[in-house]
Amino acid sequence: MVLKRYQHAKTGLSAWKSFKAEKYLKKIGLGREDHHFWKQVFKGLLCTYALYGAAWLYNETSPLGWWTLKPVPKEEKELAHLYERRKFPYPGDEAAMEEFVAKGGMIGTTIGPKGMVESDPGSYNFQKELQDRKFDQEAMKLWIRMRNEVVSELQEKGFDVE
Repeated sequence: MVLKRYQHAKTGLSAWKSFKAEKYLKKIGLGREDHHFWKQVFKGLLCTYALYGAAWLYNETSPLGWWTLKPVPKEEKELAHLYERRKFPYPGDEAAMEEFVAKGGMIGTTIGPKGMVESDPGSYNFQKELQDRKFDQEAMKLWIRMRNEVVSELQEKGFDVE
């Protein structure tokens, strides 16, 4: 009968050299023969994200102001002429700044006595009007829904409600 000898435990550098990572990587699909596959996958991902990035950049800084990827509301299209080709003076030029402020400054704003930009109460604030209109529509929908619920409850109880 042959005596079995126990192998010495490997530690340090000898343990590191005996560890074969390739064997474990091959089991999960990351071996040497899979490198070409993963290279193609990452090339595809890189190209896809490059295209998405280019589309996003083009959408944000489109040289064709009339064609971007996001739709423009009809109300905004109607008022687009108000915001085109506005010449702003250089901040250091006091005479041009005074003339600019005298003409009304930026559309919908005035510059107050302390240099703060304030909303002009007399100016036409289109965004606020749109918000108010939507709010009124929602309030009307809610009111009609509540009225119909009350009418239906009263009719269920036997009251004649028109």
